[in-house]
Amino acid sequence: MTPELLDSRLFLGAIASGVLGALLVLAGLVSFIQLRLMSFAFRLLLGSLLLALGLLAGAIGIGVQGYRTLTHEEVAARINVNPAGDKRFHATFRFADGREARYELAGDEIYVDAHILKWHPRANLLGLHTGYELDRVAGRYHSVKDEREAPRTVHSLGRDRPVDLYAIARRYAFLAPVLDAEYGSAAFVPVSKPAELELRVSTSGLLIREARKP
Repeated sequence: MTPELLDSRLFLGAIASGVLGALLVLAGLVSFIQLRLMSFAFRLLLGSLLLALGLLAGAIGIGVQGYRTLTHEEVAARINVNPAGDKRFHATFRFADGREARYELAGDEIYVDAHILKWHPRANLLGLHTGYELDRVAGRYHSVKDEREAPRTVHSLGRDRPVDLYAIARRYAFLAPVLDAEYGSAAFVPVSKPAELELRVSTSGLLIREARKP
């Protein structure tokens, strides 16, 4: 469990809701033993509701781990590309969190896509802000014929997580009151010479441009 998760207002609220819900359920069981059926029904219903809300908030809190908060256009990664033969090239990523990774790709262009989650303003009060997570990098060909017949290369840029919030948001509607939009965004540029690129992300999507000279 990461320090960021422990500091999350949403996750702390999930713990508080879950604990209170569990206490109410236990109190309801005591009322049942004492044959106070109205009290039992009320406490069990309220406790179950709080437990469900706590589980939902906890799942969202865990699901957003790995998504970087996005408040303006920012550099998500610097990419060094180097041709390595006919329709082959290497790409070395230096991510915003300090990680580095090197990929061998086939194609004429480098292609990167990402998941973006945009929350309603009311969700900002819970510490949820527009966030992004890089998903994959691939080689892309100019020609559709090559796309169909030539070797394809794709690598994951995301990290494994116990809760895939992006997949849940696409499948279920219960996040609709707090989630404004979830969408994928992609960018690609030709690789014809050694170059250093900036992968930038904003609330409108990804873009790739040559790195600015210091």
